[in-house]
Amino acid sequence: MKKILLGLAFLGLMTQVNAQQMVNKEFVSTVGRAEEEVTPDIIYIDVTLKEFYENGNTKKKAAIEKLEKDLFDSATKAGVKKEDFTIQNIWSYNVPDKKKKDTDILLSRQYRIKVTNLNNLGQLLDGVDKAGIQSTYISEYDYSKKKELEKSLKTKAVLDAKVNAQILAEAAGQKIGKAIVLSETPQQIIFGVQPMMRNAMYKGAMAEAADSAGDSGLDLNIRPMKVTSEISASFELL
Repeated sequence: MKKILLGLAFLGLMTQVNAQQMVNKEFVSTVGRAEEEVTPDIIYIDVTLKEFYENGNTKKKAAIEKLEKDLFDSATKAGVKKEDFTIQNIWSYNVPDKKKKDTDILLSRQYRIKVTNLNNLGQLLDGVDKAGIQSTYISEYDYSKKKELEKSLKTKAVLDAKVNAQILAEAAGQKIGKAIVLSETPQQIIFGVQPMMRNAMYKGAMAEAADSAGDSGLDLNIRPMKVTSEISASFELL
């Protein structure tokens, strides 16, 4: 029984010593930040096409396959790669025909087009009949060097945290040692979504802008985005 009590007492003493070592460990904690302003260089444009009757003739329908081919041809001519032209959604709707006492089904499809050559936006819908364009808008912005940007900002944020820790330590008459804790505040870089004109008039607006810009193409004014990185850090005090 005495051996058991002595063992428990020794274990309690060691636990107390370890606890004191953790409590008495001196460190300084701070936060490092870095930010940079970049302009998105990738635009995702959503275009919705719809079947329609040419000149109101119900026997002469502009098929969705034809409209899709026209859009694809215009997009590739404007520099869009095949893999950057994708179908997002498909709809259909009934159109009553009083003469036939029946209904006809018209199809509608939504496409997403990734555009990297921003000066050729005016050509994107050139070959598509305006009557077949239901809506067009910008759904997303992106930045081609996003990964490199994230890495650079994280590095700068850690260095900023180290400088901040050195300032605090020197104010206390001490120096810092190695980093003992580094933690990142999760942040996903998302560039804002800003819808554009949502009907067939968009084509005319783009074409007019392209004509006024001459051979140089569109003079786009995309709003720069501020991207930040934040790192929490703790350093030993020497």
